Amino acid sequence: MKERSFQIDVNLKEITKHRTETLPIACYETTISENINGYIPLHWHEEIQLIIVLKGEAVFQINENQRAVKEGDALFINSGCLHMAEEKKGSNCVYICLNVLPHLFLSQELYTTYGYPYVKAPHLSYIFIDGTERWGKSIIESILKVKELLKEKAPFFEIDIVTQLTMIWKKLVSHAFQQNYPKTNTLKNERMKKMLNWIHEHYKEKITLNDIARSGQLSRSECCRYFKRILHTTPVSYITEYRIQKSLLLLLEEEASVTNVAYAVGFNSTSYFIDQFKKVMKITPFVYQQERREES
Repeated sequence: MKERSFQIDVNLKEITKHRTETLPIACYETTISENINGYIPLHWHEEIQLIIVLKGEAVFQINENQRAVKEGDALFINSGCLHMAEEKKGSNCVYICLNVLPHLFLSQELYTTYGYPYVKAPHLSYIFIDGTERWGKSIIESILKVKELLKEKAPFFEIDIVTQLTMIWKKLVSHAFQQNYPKTNTLKNERMKKMLNWIHEHYKEKITLNDIARSGQLSRSECCRYFKRILHTTPVSYITEYRIQKSLLLLLEEEASVTNVAYAVGFNSTSYFIDQFKKVMKITPFVYQQERREES
C-alpha cells in the first residue's frame, strides 16, 4: 500500500530533519513501493547518505549517473547531490538509509584534511560499496552498528556512533575515494537544479520550453539535451509527472473534485489530466481517489 509522502521543497531539498536530540544523524528503513509515488523522487540534502539494500534491488540515479544496487550491497551518496531511487520491477526493495552531516565523521582538525576535499570534490557524487569485499563488508557492519546504537541508546552511545562513523570514513578514504569514479560537471548539475527549481515554483502556471531553458541559461535544444542526459526524459514529460505527483495528496482532501485538482496543479483540461494521470499511475484519478479514501 502506497502511503508515505516524500517531502521536498521547491528547490528539491528534502524537508525531513535528519537528526537525533544530540546528533545530526538519522537512520531508518525504506520500502520504495510504499512511497505515495511508488518511487523515491528526485531530491538532495546537505547530509551524506549511506544505503544498505536489505531486500530486492533498486536503481539509484545520482546526478547524471545510474547505479543498480542489489541485496547485500551498499551505496555512498555525497552531500548536495541530486538523487532518486526506483526498485527493480517486482523486487519489493527495502533498504536502510543512514543520513549524516559531513562534519560528524571526523574531528574538526581532521575534517579540513581528510573530509572537506572529498565532500566538495565535483567528481565524487557516489561510491558503490560491494558487500563481498572486505572493506565494503566492514562499512556495512558499521552502518548496522550505528542503527543498533541509535535504537538502544545505551550510556555514551553518541560517542560509540562517532567512533563507527570515523571507521566508515577511513575505509572510504583508503579504499574508494582515491579511485576514478564517474566525473560530473558541477556547472551542469547547478543548471539542472535551477531548471527544476523553476518548474517547481511555477508548475501551476502555463510553462513553455523557453521559460525552462531561460531559467538554466541555456538554449531550447541544450535544455532538452540536459533533461534527456540527466533525467532520461523530456521537459514536458517531467512537468506532467511533477504535476501528477502534486495532485496525489490534493485528491485525498475532503470534497476535492478531479476537475478542481486538475486546474490546481496546472492542467488546463480535465480530460487531459485524466489521460496523463492514467498513463503515469495506471489508474484514473477518480478510482485512485476512491480507493485511497476507502483505505483511510
